[in-house]
Amino acid sequence: MARPVVGIISNSFLINDSYPAHAGGTMNSEAVACVAGCLPLLIPADPRVCPVEELLETCDGFLLTGGRPNVHPEEYGEEETAAHGAFDRARDAVALPLVRACVERGQPFLGICRGFQEVNVAMGGSLYPEIRDLPGRMNHRMPPEGTLEEKFALRHRVRLAEGGLFHKVFGAPEVMTNTLHGQGIKRPGARIEIDGWAPDGTPEAIYVRDAPGFTLAVQWHPEYDAANDPVSRPLFTAFGEAVRHWAASRRAPLQRSA
Repeated sequence: MARPVVGIISNSFLINDSYPAHAGGTMNSEAVACVAGCLPLLIPADPRVCPVEELLETCDGFLLTGGRPNVHPEEYGEEETAAHGAFDRARDAVALPLVRACVERGQPFLGICRGFQEVNVAMGGSLYPEIRDLPGRMNHRMPPEGTLEEKFALRHRVRLAEGGLFHKVFGAPEVMTNTLHGQGIKRPGARIEIDGWAPDGTPEAIYVRDAPGFTLAVQWHPEYDAANDPVSRPLFTAFGEAVRHWAASRRAPLQRSA
């Protein structure tokens, strides 16, 4: 039987600084295929070629990936400043309505880094442009130098809400994670439940309260070494189970009518 399909939201990229491309990290595809047990399908994040309505019917679940461009502050009612960095308005136009539609339908998604921030903004929340500039906050950005292993190294603990969804997924009240982000949640969106925090109080794990499906999102990057990391593996496993359940529920009416 064919594996359920997970649409992986891509990022705009220039090959050799000149050729436009839709790009996705191989570690995202590997985590979806090898840990979640689903078929990874890279989605061009452009509503002109991939309307949200068609994506919802084509894919069983979605991985909202990280990416260097940030959600444009107009999406949460604020003015653009230099601190907000680069943007990808085409991805905003796909990811934000896609999140809202998935919440309504109960269709599963997993948000990572920028994807975590997209979930918050899609539900009406806002973002700080630069966490490290806030009093008492640590620098959550990726180290500028070093190997890939060094950049994705575990750097801080995340405290989870006792008995919350993430506590149940990980089987522990606290986990160690990497950290490679500049922005973070300022105002939680409607129904956004903050379920995990960094030592400095920065929100690190969220879900949509009372949503009928899987809506977990994390500020760190669990796709790195997902098959071996003790935190990443259960997260992608739980996501894969949710996607398979959704795919089976979609097939059931067709089987009954056959």
